[in-house]
Amino acid sequence: MSDPIICKNVAALVTAAESLLKQHADQRIFLFYGEMGVGKTTFIKAICKILGSNDNTSSPTYSIVNEYKIDETQESIYHMDFYRINKEQEAVDIGLDEYFYSGCYCFIEWPDKIINLLPPDALKIEMKNMDNTREITFLSA
Repeated sequence: MSDPIICKNVAALVTAAESLLKQHADQRIFLFYGEMGVGKTTFIKAICKILGSNDNTSSPTYSIVNEYKIDETQESIYHMDFYRINKEQEAVDIGLDEYFYSGCYCFIEWPDKIINLLPPDALKIEMKNMDNTREITFLSA
């Protein structure tokens, strides 16, 4: 577990995203935990930008999975949001394993909805709102 990173503005969020990718350069599956409105999608947007994607990143709440491309390599980035699913089988039905074992970046919001399907080595990221700031902690897989 890392020390929490305190983000008071967008610049600090970008710095946190850079730190995440540097500290966990070999990681491909990231689990984002936090209340509704804490900034999970905003943080993922910053990470995608740093990875080199200029695609329009947005919450996949209704589509469940959004795919973005890294401009230079055309490698896929998968952004998933399981808030709306009712059963883990719904995630299985969309081919979750194929995403996880693709070798591509997978950013998952609301992973607690698919707890039994998560790879054990996925990196957990906990986000909290604290007095008009975001607190981000990288937890061991």
